[in-house]
Amino acid sequence: MNTNVITSMLSINTPRAHAPGKVILSGDHSVVFGAPVLAVSIARYTEVWLNPIRGCSGLFTAFKQVSSGEFYPFAMLDEFKQRLDRRFEQFVAGELPVQNILQRPDELAMYAVTLFLQQLSKPKVRKNHQIPISGTLRSRSSLPLGAGMGSSAAIIAAIFALYESLFNEIVSPQERVERIRFCERLQHGHGSAVDAATVVYGGVIRVDGDRVSRPNIPQHHALWTGDGWYWVFHGTPASATGECVEAVRRFHEKDVALWQEFNDCTNTLQSNLEASVSPIKTLRHNHRLLVRIGVVPSATQNFVNAVERIGGAAKVCGAGSIKGEQGGMVLVYMEDEDAMNALMTDHGNLCWAPLRVCALGAAHGAAP
Repeated sequence: MNTNVITSMLSINTPRAHAPGKVILSGDHSVVFGAPVLAVSIARYTEVWLNPIRGCSGLFTAFKQVSSGEFYPFAMLDEFKQRLDRRFEQFVAGELPVQNILQRPDELAMYAVTLFLQQLSKPKVRKNHQIPISGTLRSRSSLPLGAGMGSSAAIIAAIFALYESLFNEIVSPQERVERIRFCERLQHGHGSAVDAATVVYGGVIRVDGDRVSRPNIPQHHALWTGDGWYWVFHGTPASATGECVEAVRRFHEKDVALWQEFNDCTNTLQSNLEASVSPIKTLRHNHRLLVRIGVVPSATQNFVNAVERIGGAAKVCGAGSIKGEQGGMVLVYMEDEDAMNALMTDHGNLCWAPLRVCALGAAHGAAP
């Protein structure tokens, strides 16, 4: 092992990295079936950092809201990754539910660490797949977990940004997207590239399959400034993202006309945004499509109806839920700020805020 690398890294004062969350504007679920998706990165972040510990033989995880101190020995990381890979193969074979692939909340993050170390380009560091820095890997986040804001993609992206900086690894954005997506398959099963691409590239993006592009939305547009756009957290869904994706696949995969309607809805919304036309009609249509595929619980539908009654539009922006009453994150467009404030006063138990788009994706350093 290269001791000079170890010494120089131990002298770094609490290395950090961060990644934004995301909100899907249109294309939830349909992206899995080939339709495009529009998404934005938001100025709410997951931050990770490493506190080195000399003489330790592994990594502790201390992720706020996730892990309070699990220990992962260096010597067991390869076996740990192989075990999760086998579980994913069982899921693909129909032998294991997607929600049972991961057994502990911090396993996804440690899988990302292990994958990065196995793919290192420096042979001396890669020897035995051991981490040259013992310590405690910590995180904090302003993203609610399991709410459709890309919390899992954000922590993976932040971990990759952190370790890329520590090891001076030069990785293209597309390669980072692929690495994040590979890790996320353990969480979501048959997912898409949208979460990974949004937290890596930042800003407003369109994803068509594996192709990422930027819609021609001017910087002064209300979507960028946050005027009239809001997110509302309508409770933690009772079903995981992977469960929802698999349920929709099971019942609607072959409904070509349905997915074409989703496709057209996303294209129309992009045209609305690029031409500064009101998106209310399109967002309402999108909501009804999501209700049709069964991912909008009744309580969330009632909230959306309340938004529509006072002139706005709303939709779940994530997987939603196939059971329970909470639908996770809801995107709201409401031009009347006073009406929005009055509505949320009536729903004082819900967490909400204006939608603030951030232009940059995952990066080394502390969160803004």
